[in-house]
Amino acid sequence: MTRRLYNILVHLALPFIFMRLLWRSRRNPAYRSRWRERLGYCDGVPSGAIWIHAVSVGESQAAEPLIRQLQLAFPDLPILMTTTTPTGADHVGKLYAAAVSHRYFPLDVPFAICRFLDQVRPRLMLMMETEIWPNLLAECASRGIPTLLANARLSAKSAKGYARLGAFTREVFGTIDQVAAQSEEDAKRFLALGVPAERLEVTGSLKFDVRLPASLFEQAEVVRRGFGHRPVWIAASTRDGEEDLILKAHRRILRVVPGALLLLVPRHPERFNSVAQLCKRQGFSTVRRSEGELCAPRTEIYLGDSMGELSLFLAASDAAFFGGSLVKLGGHNFLEAAAMGVPVSFGPHMFNFSAISRMFLEKGAAVEADSPEALASVMMRWLNNAGERSRVGERGRELVARNRGAREKLLALMTRMLR
Repeated sequence: MTRRLYNILVHLALPFIFMRLLWRSRRNPAYRSRWRERLGYCDGVPSGAIWIHAVSVGESQAAEPLIRQLQLAFPDLPILMTTTTPTGADHVGKLYAAAVSHRYFPLDVPFAICRFLDQVRPRLMLMMETEIWPNLLAECASRGIPTLLANARLSAKSAKGYARLGAFTREVFGTIDQVAAQSEEDAKRFLALGVPAERLEVTGSLKFDVRLPASLFEQAEVVRRGFGHRPVWIAASTRDGEEDLILKAHRRILRVVPGALLLLVPRHPERFNSVAQLCKRQGFSTVRRSEGELCAPRTEIYLGDSMGELSLFLAASDAAFFGGSLVKLGGHNFLEAAAMGVPVSFGPHMFNFSAISRMFLEKGAAVEADSPEALASVMMRWLNNAGERSRVGERGRELVARNRGAREKLLALMTRMLR
């Protein structure tokens, strides 16, 4: 596969990309706005910025500790963040207000990439986790703009897919100036796909450098009082096809732990209404956060249909399950819950966090549940046994504390690249 063929395919895909944005805007109107930015227009951003690309909320959240350090270390350098989703854009705005500029990521077609780089002229381009865009990398290389793939991870499945493209993959991966891998396994996969060994460094995962706001637990206590004196478990970042399985688990839990409350937090806001309808259709007494209704003693599900409050809900829970893992979507980041000492469970499909999830399982700091029955069993055990859930939660907290430090390593790497 040559770059010319890649560009033909990308140009042919453009109408379908915008049709998809329109389709998604049915549930989230923000997908209809700021299309000029996706075509590379980037007015009003100071030239010479450090450019950080984070796909959505998770990557933006993981980058926060690093960005705070960059603001201290390079106060004269502006920072530009790009995301691909409106939820990511909202999150950046809430985290940094005017201190960090936000634009949507330009589509990987030459005219959009060139227009964007002409206007921004970044000092450094940092991509979070697995963002590999051939035209962007090639154009940055031709202009002498250093590129860094930070917090880099590559699952065995993704590596196998890239390997099928042969020389094209080696050419693209060979243009990245520096890869800061999360683990030795990730580094080996990048090496096999064409990243030179001298450009590879294992820095660990930024996600371990999670910061918990000082007032978080006080705010969570207020929320918890609103639930009443009852056991509370959370199903966080759930995806399409999972809620039905989670509701089956909760029905089993209620038979053994009467009064247990499920705090259900879907991953994407455009699905809030459909998940609420599913809960009510299955006969569960459901309260929605967005409607401000109080949680009555008979309430069985509290739907967290608000943005930016997942940390609060986690801190208000006795135990947590993380979604995207009962279905084959690779799972979601659970380290914030672990840092709080909340015991964590997830499904069998954690390939986006394979090294981290395996570490937690081996150390007894998390439990895998591969079915609604297994999930119900784990939660019933934890909700009925404060000692066990405390032991598991403390192991998780200790693991997070031991693996911090990626932020400092990445900052040192970026300082060398900016000289």
